[in-house]
Amino acid sequence: MKQLDAVLFDLDGTLLDSAPDFLLVTNQMLTKRNKPALTLEQLQFQVSNGARAMVRFAFEDATQSQFEELKQEFLDTYLACINQRAQLYPGIDSLLNYLEENNISWGIVTNKPALYTEHVVEHFGWQNRAAVVICPDHVKQTKPNPEPLHLACKKLNTTTDKCIYLGDHIRDIQAAQAAKMHSVGCEYGYLNEDEQADTWGANHLVKTPLAVIDYLKQLQHL
Repeated sequence: MKQLDAVLFDLDGTLLDSAPDFLLVTNQMLTKRNKPALTLEQLQFQVSNGARAMVRFAFEDATQSQFEELKQEFLDTYLACINQRAQLYPGIDSLLNYLEENNISWGIVTNKPALYTEHVVEHFGWQNRAAVVICPDHVKQTKPNPEPLHLACKKLNTTTDKCIYLGDHIRDIQAAQAAKMHSVGCEYGYLNEDEQADTWGANHLVKTPLAVIDYLKQLQHL
């Protein structure tokens, strides 16, 4: 890569380990209904599939009308509990500091609605650090469609061939491929139980956030 203008990140499972928040919400709802609690290991495989998948997993016997009520309760409870237990993956702070020290812009491109994303951004003090934050509210089509990545590049006044996108789900890699953007798959994130990251077709895979720094150094010396 001759020029690197920006590194873009998915949020949940890439920058943020949000599963503990979702576990807190889910178990509050289960306890309220005298149902057994879930473990983090059980729920984390559903996180990347979104609220619908987590609610369906926890309440698999719910009727459709019950499911819609449960999903809304899940979202309302999550908003009230957001950032109580979520934390950055080890090494993310160092990675973001490295980018800033080397004048490489960074941003977030997520399928998490802005209502929740804004709370995360504020909680971690990223308001004046992230050069761009793109949520589903800002586009017509979400990942794996490339529209969010194209919009991020437009706001950064750059092009997709000068950016890298990191994500922990195949849809992140598919979005990058469709945008003709270099992609990095994060194996430390919320992969489904039977999922193999090496089948995604990413340009590179990393097992830790710190490994991204080494890869960026390699790229810039090619």
